[in-house]
Amino acid sequence: MATPANINPRIVEALYGEALALSDDVRSAFAQHAAIEGDDADLIKVALSCEALRTTTRMMHAVAWLLNHRAYFAGDLSEFQLRRYGKLVDFPEGDSSHLALLDPAMRELIRATELFHARLKRLDNGWRDRPTGAPSAITRLRERLAQHAL
Repeated sequence: MATPANINPRIVEALYGEALALSDDVRSAFAQHAAIEGDDADLIKVALSCEALRTTTRMMHAVAWLLNHRAYFAGDLSEFQLRRYGKLVDFPEGDSSHLALLDPAMRELIRATELFHARLKRLDNGWRDRPTGAPSAITRLRERLAQHAL
């Protein structure tokens, strides 16, 4: 069985820089594809709009996850708060019928965001699977109640 992920500030900062660069690439790529003409222009515009929304939302969730971890390492969030509110949600991949209408560079960029999100998801799952430090207050209270019940 693999060792649970050990997330540290250096990893989070490196991933944060990567996320910002990728997010900027996404923003500029979708902005450049605003003017589309031709027979399939309407279908391509719909596909582009759907994938732009999906891709930017995926990156927004990734950046938010990283910001939560930065706040945790800065001491602004407790581990309890991070575990409760900092979970990275599963996010759907691009729609294959939409992706088929987009140019290869755009498909490659969308795939890069999917792979980045998957990396973060593996880190998040590994971090969540590791045992927490001290038992929670509720756990300690239950243990005390169990001792008195005997």
